[in-house]
Amino acid sequence: MTDGTDTQPTADATRECGSRTARLRTTHADAETVAAALRPDNTDSMRMRVEGDALVTRIERETTGGLQSTVDDTVVNLTVADAIVDTTTTHYE
Repeated sequence: MTDGTDTQPTADATRECGSRTARLRTTHADAETVAAALRPDNTDSMRMRVEGDALVTRIERETTGGLQSTVDDTVVNLTVADAIVDTTTTHYE
């Protein structure tokens, strides 16, 4: 995208006390709006916070497969939300 938005997440995965954890950090032109769009779909295993233009999402699941599925879903949702915010900003300002 031309606005400097980066929807390619960086991820750190760790294993904590029998659970698996991933941390995604993505940057957005409007991170607060992207976060607001995603929060209704967040489960108890997810924590999300905005740090400036970055959205940091922490996901903790009991299994590697569950973690992978949740991370995959989150990345798709982030990409779609970011594209919608970008489109509405570009075409409706």
